Amino acid sequence: MLACKYISKLTIVLMSVVLVLCILAMAFHDKLSPIVTTAGYSMDYQDALFDPNKILEIDIVMDAAQWDEMLQNARKEEYYECDIVINGAAFQQVGIRPKGNTSLSSIASDPDNDRYSFKLEFDQFLAGQTCFGLDKLILNNSYADPTNMKEAMIYDMFQYLDADASLYQYAKISVNGKYWGVYLALEAVEDSFMLRNYGTEKGYLYKPDGMNHNNGDQKFGDAFPAPQENGFPDREEMEAMMQKRQTERKQEERMPFPNREFGRGGPGNMGGGANLNYTDDVLDSYRSIWDGQVNDSSKADHMRVLNALKNIHRKTDLERYIDVEQVLKYMAVHNFSVNDDSLSGSMAHNYYLYESNEQISILPWDYNLAFGGMHGGSSGTTVINAPIDEPWQSTKLFDFVLENEEYKTRYHEYYQKLANGYFDSGRFEETYQRIRKQIDDLVKTDPNKMYTYEEYQRGANVLYDAMMLRVESIQGQLNGTIPSTSEGQKADASSLIDASHIRISDLGQFMGGGPGGDRKLPGKWHQPAANE
Repeated sequence: MLACKYISKLTIVLMSVVLVLCILAMAFHDKLSPIVTTAGYSMDYQDALFDPNKILEIDIVMDAAQWDEMLQNARKEEYYECDIVINGAAFQQVGIRPKGNTSLSSIASDPDNDRYSFKLEFDQFLAGQTCFGLDKLILNNSYADPTNMKEAMIYDMFQYLDADASLYQYAKISVNGKYWGVYLALEAVEDSFMLRNYGTEKGYLYKPDGMNHNNGDQKFGDAFPAPQENGFPDREEMEAMMQKRQTERKQEERMPFPNREFGRGGPGNMGGGANLNYTDDVLDSYRSIWDGQVNDSSKADHMRVLNALKNIHRKTDLERYIDVEQVLKYMAVHNFSVNDDSLSGSMAHNYYLYESNEQISILPWDYNLAFGGMHGGSSGTTVINAPIDEPWQSTKLFDFVLENEEYKTRYHEYYQKLANGYFDSGRFEETYQRIRKQIDDLVKTDPNKMYTYEEYQRGANVLYDAMMLRVESIQGQLNGTIPSTSEGQKADASSLIDASHIRISDLGQFMGGGPGGDRKLPGKWHQPAANE
């Protein structure tokens, strides 16, 4: 009798579990395949859209007048309705809009350039619609990147380390059947991304931006200097603007709390907390984080993030409050890339913050200005030998890695894995050659390219050399033959890898070197109607 009683209870429990699984399956049937990890799901779009051996062919089918209107009003970043055909599969009533910050403002200021990056939102006008389970797809225009390859190579390195990062593949974009250009397609860091990486785990996603200054009321790009005849701001104006920003930040850091205008909060809380430095327990001190929420979050959710930042600042129970392994992978690839247009630089933007159960994680984003592209005048030797054990400019969030020998050793192990497993094994060579075969002809015939084909070839070749020299320097920094800090390198510059032949301008740069330099960009390309 007792055995039967326990069997009955067990049966009820099992039936309850099955019922819950059925409900989840019905709720996510269009997005989920069998579970492949304890947290994330295998998504259909992984193979359908991001097969590394199959470049995407995307046709944007849209009323010609609407297309022109969208381009002319790109600064508004408003969604327009279009149909999308991806590798023969049709999707109707898809939302499309231009995207970007300084790149969007720069292109909008140039009457001869319409090559915007785009965001495709499949459920913007048709609720519940996805593209093989993907809710949003990013199409990046390779602004300020003549190589057309920096982002792809870096995302491939993230994938190699099995880090939480966007999937990528190149896309041949057409508009109403006419070739528009070759873009890099990226998995948007939104709902589908979270399902793939974290399953049904309850988490919250933010995209802080320290450049939304004046308490978030103005974007960095809104203050972009007026373009010159070549369509891009004058170098001296750009340098003056950047110098002004740096001076303002230094002055603001010296201002006593609470007399602060730039982002509120205590000292060091640049851009409303976008640098993730803990300063106080006031939620409004971290406004740039909450303003960048991707999914809906409450004050209670924000308090969990704030509590995590406080405990990380105090070095308390670190593995509870920060996803250490994800952060170590992020730091290794990110520092390899020498990308100051990010959380590691002075602007504190171009990254995502993910929080679940009080534990935070950092996700990568936007690498077109990698390898020294943020600042003009950087030497190849300086960039190639960028120290791997140097604290970041604006944030103290990752200091615990450099201050703790155990974490620092694990951090260095990821570099070694890249050196041995990614470069020495031939993965880098294979990926680089595959991409060149996929996009060479597309770049050559691209009607809206921002660089000549010769500039692309030179940039891609220089990128190959730069990455090989970068891993050589990192290997030296790991084994102690090259200093791994700025102070050490200044004291012993003779040990550095000589990369004086590497011209950073060939790789693309932001300061004083927009696409094409002083060369006028191709003329505005008028979009024909669908029936032309």
